[in-house]
Amino acid sequence: MACPWASRRRRAREEACLVVLALVLIGLVGDAAGGGGGQDAPKVHRNHGKFTAGEWKQAHATFYGGRDGSGTLAGACGYKDTSAEGYGVQTVAVSTVLFNGGAGCGACYEVRCVDSPDGCKAGAAPVVVTATNLCPPNPGQSSENGGWCNPPREHLDLTMPAFLQIAQEKAGIVPISYRRVPCVKQGGIRYTITGNKYFNLVMVTNVGGAGDVSSLMVKGNKRVKWTTLKRNWGQEWQTSEDLTGESLTFRVMTGDHRKATSWHVLPRDWQFGVTYQATKNFK
Repeated sequence: MACPWASRRRRAREEACLVVLALVLIGLVGDAAGGGGGQDAPKVHRNHGKFTAGEWKQAHATFYGGRDGSGTLAGACGYKDTSAEGYGVQTVAVSTVLFNGGAGCGACYEVRCVDSPDGCKAGAAPVVVTATNLCPPNPGQSSENGGWCNPPREHLDLTMPAFLQIAQEKAGIVPISYRRVPCVKQGGIRYTITGNKYFNLVMVTNVGGAGDVSSLMVKGNKRVKWTTLKRNWGQEWQTSEDLTGESLTFRVMTGDHRKATSWHVLPRDWQFGVTYQATKNFK
């Protein structure tokens, strides 16, 4: 196809125009092959790249629960048993600012004790913990004396086993440096549905990479189209869509805006209360 506005004596311009026309035609063919981008076929976001560790920040850390992690295995993120769900007792209850209405659940932090010769354990390696609970504010006390988790303070309330890896128990509270780091998980993302056919709660666990979940979608293999779930609390997501009798696919978006799709992770005969694991995860 010749370009009507190109002069024969301007061969270079005509060749460039042909290239542009070819690219336009390729784009049209690509759109046709993609089915026009209907609602039932949203753009697939592939899991490119890795979560990048954040900058070091200064804060303080305390501890809660027993020496064996008892009293810390459940909480405001909705996890039922962090030990059974793969998080163990290397976890932390974060202050309101870091909890962020539940959006901070699942995030991983590297924590080191600093600037306290009497409180820090000399030569101790940093500890990596997962946010699984909320450290509630205490408005009746000063943020500098007892109200450690009062907004806008950033504070980490470690489980006792995690705290004792970097600090002395007698210290009670120590200054720390901390940063967000990639969550390293074994196996794929896990999904557990509880409730009933009229009200489903989906718990998402074992999320790698950023670790947190900022949005969740589900699709069945027949009648259930792509449906966006709403955060119920912590990492529990809700929908009133009837999901029974369908093979279910979930699409997770983490806080760094990366997405991963777990195709047909739940079989058609899936059961409430059973955990199903995908083959892939974030890095």
